[in-house]
Amino acid sequence: MCGDCVKKEYPNRGNTCLENGSFLLNFTGCAVCNKLDFMLITNRSLKEEDGEEIVTYDHLCKNCHHVVARHEYTFSIMDEFQEYTMLCLLCGKAEDTISILPDDPRQMTLLF
Repeated sequence: MCGDCVKKEYPNRGNTCLENGSFLLNFTGCAVCNKLDFMLITNRSLKEEDGEEIVTYDHLCKNCHHVVARHEYTFSIMDEFQEYTMLCLLCGKAEDTISILPDDPRQMTLLF
């Protein structure tokens, strides 16, 4: 992967986990052909291991096909929560947890 093509390596994206697409605001342009253009997404794969979905793909320069970054997104269900993670040199790192119940137990207040 190419640290010269991005403004910041693995930027913290909070809870924004992307299953597809590219974070172009972090792309400075291709270090090989010096062009700033859209990205291609190639080698996309979806695997399921132990109840966890794993999506991986490569971000490539549209002009010279230089590999800018490898993207990994995961989704799983743990107890009563959906868990998402993302790790990518270009798109950043993020994780999120969402309750599958109508009322999120983490948001409930105790009544005395």
